[in-house]
Amino acid sequence: MERENAWKKYSEEQVAELEEVSAAYRKFLDKGKTERECVKEIVKLAQKAGYKDIEKIISKDKKLKAGDKVYAVNMKKSVALFQIGKTPMEQGMNILGAHIDSPRLDVKQNPLYEDTDFAYMDTHYYGGIKKYQWVALPLAIHGVIVKKDGSTAEVVIGEDENDPVLCITDLLIHLSGEQLEKKAAKVIEGEQLDILVGSRPLAGTEKESVKANILKLLEDKYQITEEDFLSAELEIVPAGKAKNSGIDSSMIMAYGQDDRVCAYTSLAAMLEVEDPERTTCCLLVDKEEIGSVGATGMQSRFFENVTAEVMERTGKYSELLLRRCLANSCMLSSDVSAAFDPLFAGSFEKKNAAYFGRGMVFNKFTGARGKSGSNDANAEYFAKIRRVMDDAGVAFQTAELGKVDQGGGGTIAYILALYGMEVIDCGVAVLNMHAPWELTSKADIYETKKGYEAFLKNVQD
Repeated sequence: MERENAWKKYSEEQVAELEEVSAAYRKFLDKGKTERECVKEIVKLAQKAGYKDIEKIISKDKKLKAGDKVYAVNMKKSVALFQIGKTPMEQGMNILGAHIDSPRLDVKQNPLYEDTDFAYMDTHYYGGIKKYQWVALPLAIHGVIVKKDGSTAEVVIGEDENDPVLCITDLLIHLSGEQLEKKAAKVIEGEQLDILVGSRPLAGTEKESVKANILKLLEDKYQITEEDFLSAELEIVPAGKAKNSGIDSSMIMAYGQDDRVCAYTSLAAMLEVEDPERTTCCLLVDKEEIGSVGATGMQSRFFENVTAEVMERTGKYSELLLRRCLANSCMLSSDVSAAFDPLFAGSFEKKNAAYFGRGMVFNKFTGARGKSGSNDANAEYFAKIRRVMDDAGVAFQTAELGKVDQGGGGTIAYILALYGMEVIDCGVAVLNMHAPWELTSKADIYETKKGYEAFLKNVQD
């Protein structure tokens, strides 16, 4: 059952629409390299589309009716959007869920030190990375520093064309005999992922003068002291903008496409759908790369709590009705899939791999090896999804994450499945997944957005 390359069916008008979606997506990536930045951009786009803050609705004791649009933000790192449908919420919602965190390096709480006239910041990697991929390339710092008085300094260094960039150094090839004998996991150790931030001493300073100069520059620009690092959230990410890739510009290369490619397409679909039959929801969360834990991860009660608040505003809340709403809901758990790479063909099973250009990817089941940690969608649900996609002319394919014995993975689907709702994993095929620069197909981005729209509009219980 080989699926056709979607590019072959496009009209000139569809290619133009595809390029428009791709351009908007690249802008979103450039503005959202951290969870906080993503949420800020999501809220901005949602407000432009007529969505209102649920907290203001509650404070003014306003009611919600069919067609109303609201959003809720959780600790500035996750967000949920709802558009009230014509049918009562206890009959279920159509939910799109994705995560907005990505593998990266985090600056430690006591990070700044000097060694041999170099100033460094100590880091701790976040999520699954190949550590050797992060050396000798331009890096940027994004994040916030919150001072004791509650004021916040927003930090972005390395993105403006006039900004300096940062880097992690690597050993020159001429002296790398011992290094190259090591296994790839040990070529660069975690404690070697320190960011080189300066080499110029502060005039008139005798001790740790390079570090002192860095602190002075940060104080001048952000009005912070060294102690303020204790309450900072600073992320190290690749510097530079998302780019078209390939001589034919058929692809996008950028940082953080796992899983902002699914987050953006989910958001774009959510903002375009109007007057749905069932209440629609777009849930964009933090912490998936480390187990969906913590107050801003999917395992928190944020989604359940805000759904209860929305139901209360519609005048139809009870604990039982909330349970019915969640159990009767249908969800697409949207995360990226590993794209088949002919240069590493041995890691894939070709009949059940995801391919560039063949549309959005459905994973009936996830998990590792013997389906450990799997979410396994019901056949009846997938049949319904197939029908909706085919009726809407959406190009799609099915896949597993590599050969059975190679490993595997999953996303937030199993957590939502705890409510008893129908959930299936789906998303976009990615090359270089979890690398500093990832690759996606514009055709797959376009088809995925179309697929999410069809799901929100047309899936009924």
